[in-house]
Amino acid sequence: MIENTVCFVHERRPTCFLFSPQPLRLDIKRKLTSRSDRVKSVDLHPTEPWMLVSLYSGTVVVWNHETQVISSSSAHLITSLTIYTAIPKTLSLHLCRAHIFEAHSDYIRCITVHPTQPYILTNDMLIKLWDWDRKWTCSQVFEGHTHYVMQIMKTPNAWVVPRMQIETLYDSHVWQLGSKTANFTLEGHEKGVNCIDYYNGGDKPYLISGADDRLVKIWDYQNKTCVQTLEGHAQNVTCVCFHPELPIILTGSEDGTVRIWHSNTYRLENTLNYGMERVWCVCGQSGSNSVALGYDEGSIIIKLGREEPAMSMDSSGKVMWARHSEVQQANLKAMGDTEIKDGERLLLGVKDMGSCEIYPQTIQHSPNGRFVVVCGDGEYIIYTAMALRNKSFGSALDFVWAHDSSQYGIREGNSMVKIFKNFKEKKAFKPDFGAEGIFGGFLLGVRSNSGLAFYDWENAGLIRRIEIQPKHIFWSDSGELVCIATDESFFVLRYLAEKVTAAQESKEQITEDGIEEAFEVLGEVQEVVKTGLWVGDCFIYTSSVNRLNYYVGGEIITIAHMDRTMYLLGYIPKDDRLYLGDKELNIISYSLLLSVLEYQTAVMRKDFSTADKVLPTIPKEQRTRVAHFLEKQGFRQQALAVSTDSEHKFELALQLGELKIAYQLALEAESEHKWKQLAELATTKCQFSLAQECLHHAQDYGGLLLLATASGNADMVGKLAEGADRDGKTNVAFLTYFLQGR
Repeated sequence: MIENTVCFVHERRPTCFLFSPQPLRLDIKRKLTSRSDRVKSVDLHPTEPWMLVSLYSGTVVVWNHETQVISSSSAHLITSLTIYTAIPKTLSLHLCRAHIFEAHSDYIRCITVHPTQPYILTNDMLIKLWDWDRKWTCSQVFEGHTHYVMQIMKTPNAWVVPRMQIETLYDSHVWQLGSKTANFTLEGHEKGVNCIDYYNGGDKPYLISGADDRLVKIWDYQNKTCVQTLEGHAQNVTCVCFHPELPIILTGSEDGTVRIWHSNTYRLENTLNYGMERVWCVCGQSGSNSVALGYDEGSIIIKLGREEPAMSMDSSGKVMWARHSEVQQANLKAMGDTEIKDGERLLLGVKDMGSCEIYPQTIQHSPNGRFVVVCGDGEYIIYTAMALRNKSFGSALDFVWAHDSSQYGIREGNSMVKIFKNFKEKKAFKPDFGAEGIFGGFLLGVRSNSGLAFYDWENAGLIRRIEIQPKHIFWSDSGELVCIATDESFFVLRYLAEKVTAAQESKEQITEDGIEEAFEVLGEVQEVVKTGLWVGDCFIYTSSVNRLNYYVGGEIITIAHMDRTMYLLGYIPKDDRLYLGDKELNIISYSLLLSVLEYQTAVMRKDFSTADKVLPTIPKEQRTRVAHFLEKQGFRQQALAVSTDSEHKFELALQLGELKIAYQLALEAESEHKWKQLAELATTKCQFSLAQECLHHAQDYGGLLLLATASGNADMVGKLAEGADRDGKTNVAFLTYFLQGR
């Protein structure tokens, strides 16, 4: 095998491909930086946004990394073991002492809680097992160490105990609970072992250790052999961690650096140095990409890579996702007639599809659903969706599907883009301004430092260059509409294919930036899109504030407010439902009537004959929403005919000058305000008799006096005087009598 290369043998063809592995793509962002005394240990809460930090000074601090403030802190001199329980109280966190007892005669260097049994283990040169169900009695003592135990780690079946020992070989003991002697010892480090961690992926019986010899070793504890030695740290290795979600190993050292290694290839991926002196602890969070780091001068939380789940759904309702390297599938059709409630987690039967050769960071179905591509580690593999059989693979930083499923594009480095058709390379080209990212759909989008360029899939010809830095691009099924989402807003454009074809044939109106009339801007919305899709002419999306909205004709309609970040999977017209997933691979659904979307799409195309055919299929409780949409598009007459809300209909009738409809609605409502509004409209249209009747219904004597005097109607003034006198309206009665000389 050539160094730094990987060989793939295709399952169905006798062909061997040889290429260098690509680096793992991990964007690293700092979420929290806190300055403090030396940090000895950190931990991340499994569900709350809390980081627990213990300091060398004896202080325990709880940080909320979302609000960037300290939730609680407590300081004690650590002369004996103190156990605390964290109790959430509304918006604050309190630390309260549950129990205190003498455990050891020397410093306690580690406390480990058993995940299922009522046990904790503590250590100095002895390891003691305490049972809190038996009033904290010491149930067992593990002996045999000639120096101090630095850390205790729980594996599925045993306790792993590394020890520091002044001997030629430094080792780790593996104990079984209840046993008086160690099961076996792992030997190999030349100096004291400081830290260990257990690989929790389930497919490898691996253990990792770090020591004062500046080395990190990965062990197979079943075969009791050293699998790999990682070199690179310049000082003692103080902490090691298999990340619970990502295919990486994190190691910290007194040299001030945290190194990130690929857990499969053991290649060094990155070195972090935040200038906070020695590293003492590192903690990965299950179910998240967050990592907490503890230093001499404080603590840091970083986020590695993308948190979006590797999950995809085809048009038939088959959902595929990856748990680490294992690919699973669920079929929404299998739910049958089970009642689905909006926003509630769906209970789905899960089918194991097999293991993927690479660590999946994204999964995408082809538009026709026949294939699915898995991307990760700078590589891609295309599988058949039914049986997860290899169809094609290669090296790429980005992979995108074309709209017709027979074509796809990849990005190799920052300068080369390749187009494939029927799994064979068709075209390779270098965009003029480079390629920082690519986007699929009706046209091939290429992002560079100078903006966005759209290319034709057939010949890679430039269609249009736009000065914009997109984050996502979403095309409608027809290829007529496209949404370009940036970090601050999103734009909706119409693609004018006829003008593009005419310009290409005439060779006119083509500049160095392509065809100027290729796109027409329909609107811009100041909202951040996380995920999106088109249904007809309606763009459905999830926003940065966890709202599920859809945009049509310049109007934004909110479907739901969600309590956590969700990612759109797709829409099934037959079910009238949207489906979304979260990073824990839970799937939820919301109702969204296709008839409403079809009606709104027809209205946007000004196809009212189709809209009239669709209208009877829309439930009455949805008609008012449709009417509001029609009103905002300027179609008030249609909105008046569609609306079922009397308030809305009355407002529309006034705007349209429909006096008869407004009069009938005012009779039904018996509202003084409506009568006054209708009287005002009737007056402007010189319908004085109607205005007089309305003012009588409203008992508006001041309005009647103005109307009578302005029209010069003496009989009306006389009747008004008698009525006002009878009803105790003294001021109006006086004026009317005065005008009559009475």
